[in-house]
Amino acid sequence: MTHIDKAKTLFEQKFHCSQAVLAAFADELGITEKQALKLGACFGSGMRKGEVCGACTGALMVLGLKYGQSEAEDLESRQKTNDVTSEFLEMFRDENGSYLCKELLGCDLGTAEGIEFARTHNLFTEFCPAMVISAVKIAEHLMNR
Repeated sequence: MTHIDKAKTLFEQKFHCSQAVLAAFADELGITEKQALKLGACFGSGMRKGEVCGACTGALMVLGLKYGQSEAEDLESRQKTNDVTSEFLEMFRDENGSYLCKELLGCDLGTAEGIEFARTHNLFTEFCPAMVISAVKIAEHLMNR
């Protein structure tokens, strides 16, 4: 199963976008799917406030597990992580118009009205899957070069 297929399946099972993206890469990053689902659980819907898209935060966790600094003296990995974070966000914004959930969806998921708008307009089922796929594709690109 591809990363995209895995992420789409998890998202269709009602996991948050952040969970779906992170868990799609879990096996190759040294964590279990269950750990990935738990780790990504608080980042969906822009951290429930319409901020940075949860698909982006899931992908950034993937890139952090691949490139992230884990030793205080390892400034090279720190710079690599900073660079790949900026590159990911720029690529996602270029492809989708923004990386902020409220801008992507046109509503503020930090409010009851925004959540109702998103549900009424089927944004979670018709728009968000494309953001999950985009985040996975960009993360794959940055991991495989």
